[in-house]
Amino acid sequence: MDKDLKTALLNQCKNVVENRYNKIKQTIAGIEESLFEESKSSAGDKHETGRAMLQIDRENAGKQLQEIEKLQQLVRKIDVNSKSDYVRLGSLVYTNQATYFMGISIGAVTVGKTSYICVALNSPIGQLLSGKKKGENFMFNEKEYTIKSVV
Repeated sequence: MDKDLKTALLNQCKNVVENRYNKIKQTIAGIEESLFEESKSSAGDKHETGRAMLQIDRENAGKQLQEIEKLQQLVRKIDVNSKSDYVRLGSLVYTNQATYFMGISIGAVTVGKTSYICVALNSPIGQLLSGKKKGENFMFNEKEYTIKSVV
C-alpha cells in the first residue's frame, strides 16, 4: 500500500515537472519565433529595442529551463522502493499535523481522498524533517509536530 501511494505521489511530482518543462519549451519556441519575425523588420531604434527585450526574455526562459531540468534530475533520483527509518528523499512522513512526501515542493496533492504535502528536502519544513525518526518532535510555524511514522 505505502509503495503504491509513494509511486502515485512521485508520479504527481513527475507530471508537475513535465508540465512546467513543456510550458517553458513552448515559451522559448514563441520567443525564438518572435526573434525571427523581428529580424525581418528593420524599423530602426524600435526594432533594436524589440530585439533586446526578446533577448532578455529568452535568457530568462533559459534560466527557468535550467531550473526545471534540475528538478527533472532530482525527481529521477527519488527511490520509492527503498526503506529507511529516518526521513530522506522519497520518504513518506506521517505526523500529527499532516503527511509529507519528500520529493519536490509542489504543495498539497490528493491521492484517493487523502491530501498529502509534497515538499523538497531544502524547503523550510523539509530541512526540519530531514534525518528525523519516528517519535521525534519539531516546531514549525509555532506548532509542535510529532513524527508518527516514516515509510
